[in-house]
Formats: sequence, structure tokens, C-alpha cells
Amino acid sequence: MSDVFGRVHLGYLVVETARMTDWRRFGADAVGLHVDSMSPDVMRFRLDDHECRFLLQRGPAEDVTAIGWQVDDHETFDDILARVTSRGLPVSEGTPEECALRGVERLWRFAGPKGVHTEIYTTPLTTTRPLVMTNKAFVTGESGMGHLAIVSKDVLGMHGYYSTLFDARLSDFILERIGPMNLRIRFLRVNERHHSIAVAGVRQWAVNPIRTRIQHVNIQVAELDDMVAAYERVTAEGFRMMWSVGQHPNDRELSFYCRTPSGFELEVGWNPLVVTPDLEVAWEPTTYQGISLWGHTPIGEDIVHKMGMVSQALRSTREHEIAVPELCDRQSVPA
Repeated sequence: MSDVFGRVHLGYLVVETARMTDWRRFGADAVGLHVDSMSPDVMRFRLDDHECRFLLQRGPAEDVTAIGWQVDDHETFDDILARVTSRGLPVSEGTPEECALRGVERLWRFAGPKGVHTEIYTTPLTTTRPLVMTNKAFVTGESGMGHLAIVSKDVLGMHGYYSTLFDARLSDFILERIGPMNLRIRFLRVNERHHSIAVAGVRQWAVNPIRTRIQHVNIQVAELDDMVAAYERVTAEGFRMMWSVGQHPNDRELSFYCRTPSGFELEVGWNPLVVTPDLEVAWEPTTYQGISLWGHTPIGEDIVHKMGMVSQALRSTREHEIAVPELCDRQSVPA
């Protein structure tokens, strides 16, 4: 099998929520995205000419239920699918209705860590309809629509999953204390974006202080002014800001974090490092002390918030974290 690195890109997220009205106000009025209301139970957000980047469907989960990955060509698609089927993992084809809602021609679905389905497709449906949104533009293209951060009790298994599936490469590590927890975060790239997946684990204990399946999703604006304006709108609309504007030491992205109506966070960022072919040749993973060079000050991290993290961490010791052992090759990734 060939190396598929560079030919896979984060394409869309599927979110199940009962808070459709809040999500619409959050997406359109606060963050500044293009919103398409398909029905009272279905809504989509656009960032570019793709018909769908976020699919919101009514339901009780208040969480991400599927991650869509765009694959460059049919040869790569077949290669990835063969990796899944050769290990005995069941695969199903998306129905025409599911494909239409996600804005793709066809998709195939299989199990992902933490119960989030992985969906792969080759051909997104695009539109010439103008974007109606406050922000001027988002950066997608070869970098994909952004990145995801996930907290896991099985960090090596999660890393192994994306290495087995997409030939993910390790960009670097960050050591950070968030609330009462000491975290070690590993950043994985599958294309030129510094990382499409970040996986965090609590050091020394197999616990997870986060209720939702993902900790945050990142989207990237094209202009700094849009990031600053979005920060002001999120605050003005009364949505909870989690981390103030700051800069990360590894990908050098300027960003802020706010809480979505479903509880996971959204990071709005600007100008992260791109791992160009010249940088790729000589890249060596580095360990950074602290998640920020400056800024990213916690907002509203009171005792109630900290105790909530501790309570969730304790509950997680009694909960089984869904894994995909067929694809989680822990031996192939650095500890």
C-alpha cells in the first residue's frame, strides 16, 4: 500500500443537537458563518464553495457524531478502504439522503475512536451561490477545513488509528496544565496543515475530564481583522468565551476559543504555520512547555468549572471509551 499522507483533508463535521436556534445564532451572528436552514431539524454551515462544512441535525447527543474526510483521488480512496476491510472492520455506504445532506457524491462509513464515525469521500458538491456571512473568507483547500482536538484515555490507540488510516505524522508535543489536570498533547498532521488532529491525555491517570467526544474544532479565517471581530461578536452575543486571544508556540496560530451550544469548543484562528515540502523534509518533533507563547488566558474558569472537570474525570474511570482495535496499532507510534 502507498503512503496516503498529503491526500487526505478534514472535510466536514456532523453534530447532533437539540439547540438548533442557539446554533443558528452562534454560527451566523456570533462566529459569522454562512447558514443554510434545510428544515426545522437540519441546518448546515458553509465556509467556502463546498455545500456543507458543518451539518447540524436535531437529536439529544449535543456532540459530534461523524467526521468527514475528503480524499484526493479514487486510488487513494481504495487504498484507505482496503486498510479498513483487510482488518475485518465493517464498512457501510452512505445512503443518497445522507450524501446529499453532507454535500458529497458518495461516502463510506466505518467506526472511529470514541464512537465518532469516520466517513471518507472523494467528490464534494460545490455551489456558486454567494456566501452570506460576516467574515470575508476562510482558509480551507489543501489544508482542509481546520483541525480537531480530542481528549482520550487511550492516546496511543488514537494516534495509532490515524497513523494506520491516513499515515498521520507527528508534528510535536505540548505539556500543559489545564484546570486541575496535567496534559500531554500530541499533534498529528495528514497534509500541509500543522495538525488536523490533536490528541490530549491526562498524564499518570487514565481519565478524561471532557464530556464531549471532541474538545474543540478549529476553523481558520483569512484575515486577522475577521478573527478580532468574531471575538467581539461572540462576546456581544452572550456566548461563553473560554480562552482569550493568544498565540500557540508550535503552529504559531493566533486564536481564541469559545464554547458552542453543544458544549465542545470552537477555536477561531489566523495564520498558522504551514508545513511546506521544504519544512517537511527536515521536520523533527519538538516538545513545548505550555500551550501558548502569550495570551489564551482562561475566562470564567471558576471553582465550579474546575470541580466539573474533576467530577467528569472521576466518572470517566467507570466508563468504557470506545476504541477501534482493528486499526489502533499502538506499537507503531511513539509513546
